[in-house]
Amino acid sequence: MPSLDQFPKGNGVLVKILKVGVDATDKEINEAWYGGAPPGDKYLVLGHESFGVVQEVGPQVTRVKPGDYVTATVRRPGGSIYDQIGTYDMTSEEVYYERGINLLHGFLTEYMADEEEYIVKVPTGLKHLHVLMEPMSCAAKAIHQAYEVQRRMKVWRPEVAWVMGAGQIGLLSTLVLKLRGLQVHTIARAPGPHLKSEIVAGMEATYVSSKETSLDELVKKTGRPQIIIDATGSSRMAFDAMKYLGHNGVLVWTSITGANVQHEVPSDKLNIEWVLGNKLLLGSVNANREHFELGIRDLALGDVTYPGVLEKILTNPVDGLDNYKEMMRLLVEDNSALKVYVNVADG
Repeated sequence: MPSLDQFPKGNGVLVKILKVGVDATDKEINEAWYGGAPPGDKYLVLGHESFGVVQEVGPQVTRVKPGDYVTATVRRPGGSIYDQIGTYDMTSEEVYYERGINLLHGFLTEYMADEEEYIVKVPTGLKHLHVLMEPMSCAAKAIHQAYEVQRRMKVWRPEVAWVMGAGQIGLLSTLVLKLRGLQVHTIARAPGPHLKSEIVAGMEATYVSSKETSLDELVKKTGRPQIIIDATGSSRMAFDAMKYLGHNGVLVWTSITGANVQHEVPSDKLNIEWVLGNKLLLGSVNANREHFELGIRDLALGDVTYPGVLEKILTNPVDGLDNYKEMMRLLVEDNSALKVYVNVADG
């Protein structure tokens, strides 16, 4: 049982875990693509998408109180200047610390405790979206970072966006871009209608099956997009997206690919088009507190703008920590499992 005694500055928060989401990251750690146990341990507790309720707080805590619903950030700071100023998701160090991913235990436990800085309050009215807070922070960061770096353009007002992939990050990126007023085309393999195409349509975006419409055909219909978010989990698709980005545009890679796929690209053509077209490739991973708060605001606006749509992402509950084998089976074997999460406790 974690205790607030481990926080001598009085800034600790004790949380009862209610639900934990799992995703491709957990699957890849299970397959030993990356990740490591904390020093001194021979195992790593999985689970980086947390949702719980505060049980107890230290005397210096002001942001949350017992009874509040909360989530927790994932990355923890190292020693670089970026870590120390709260942008620990942008560390310049090779070694990184992430709860449930690398060198720190995750949230698939009955309780957890952490410093107030890493605990983010979730409005009671959003508790039905519970484990979407962490993936939403990643989508919010990716798009926020795109707009931040495009300040180089002085005036940048994208109109057309492509989202590559219709998993949880792709769908939540679709939401963020729609809330910014863009024409959004969300691209995945399987022809509709199905749940993913239904969710995309529910957000008034356009679902595109790459089996029915090639990207060459799509660009003739939409024009070249000014922003592309890749969330496919495929390095082949990530590189292929480079061929379609418009002038002065930005392509954001959010996928992590740990296999050894080789893929040939038209390097000379891409080189001249990207240099003459003033295009930008941006990698985005994880999120800090600011992005969690941005994402929660977008979830709140999205939930009232498109009522009942976002909760459709939460497809596959698993009851109890003892059912971890079923949790992993869904991740590994069930291609229809859009969002797998564990019901740890009632609340």
